Amino acid sequence: MKTFTVEEITALLSGEQIGFCTDKINAPEQIENAKKGNVTFIGNSKYARLWEKSNASIAIVYKGIKITPEEGKAFVKVKNPDLAMAILLEAFEPEPPYFETDIHPTAVIDKTVKLGKGCKVGANSYIGKNVILGDKVTIYPNVSIFDDTTIGNETVIWSGTVIRERSIIGSHCIFHTNVSIGADGFGYRPSEKGLTKIIHIGNVIIGNGVEIGANSCVDRGKFSATVLGDGCKIDNLVQIGHNSVLGKFCIMAGHSGVAGSVTLGDGVIIGGSASIKDHVTINSGAKVGAGSGVIADVEAGKSVVGYPACDSREKMKQWVTLRKLARN
Repeated sequence: MKTFTVEEITALLSGEQIGFCTDKINAPEQIENAKKGNVTFIGNSKYARLWEKSNASIAIVYKGIKITPEEGKAFVKVKNPDLAMAILLEAFEPEPPYFETDIHPTAVIDKTVKLGKGCKVGANSYIGKNVILGDKVTIYPNVSIFDDTTIGNETVIWSGTVIRERSIIGSHCIFHTNVSIGADGFGYRPSEKGLTKIIHIGNVIIGNGVEIGANSCVDRGKFSATVLGDGCKIDNLVQIGHNSVLGKFCIMAGHSGVAGSVTLGDGVIIGGSASIKDHVTINSGAKVGAGSGVIADVEAGKSVVGYPACDSREKMKQWVTLRKLARN
């Protein structure tokens, strides 16, 4: 078990220590559930009222907080408790699952595969023809990587993930369990025989530092590529349609989806369960509220909500007007 003193935590976070605590800190915990030996977080004033009843030994707090720790407890004041939490959680992170051997004997690896230095491949994984893995790629059990795929250094791929042929994956990516990369896009056209399938012959290109949550899907391009830019963060159960292009550092929350040929600029944020119509462009810095349906282009920096989505301030006025009408 990892433990830290309050002084070590203060140094790690470059914070300011208020009060004294001799307890060894063994885990972070939310303020309501914290026990002696736990560190908790107070990110804004609405949580400050919970401190009086908390059993936590220390709290990471924002600099403007008005309360003080009681005797035997301590605060570590920081500019941004959320970022401090990220640093501290990394410090407490347990060791990853153990590999007894770097390449498990049940893994099926084609003779043409190029493995970088320090790669690990778990049990029952499959790596197809002409795949190239960079250095220190970690592939957990039951992963399938098909022909002519390239994966960059230190990418981590969790169990159940399937990466289809010709995909290009960057470095330092994380794909959580059961991610699907490069499946056929959804395309059919009516014909005399019923519905004719539109074959998708493109691929998927994913940049560096991309993280994709469990059970999310990124479809291959009909032609050319579906693209995710550097630093994109994709939640669980997200759908990214064929030939969509995401800029750098986009965020898509759970159950959201973009249809085919959608373009997102840099830093776009898509809220949970939002849906984006095909061929729509959402320009850099725009935000789409949870549950919204976007059917037209969104200007850079705009926030849109509702179904169909429109400017958030305009939508709020509409909702206020509807409430007033309902009372009459």
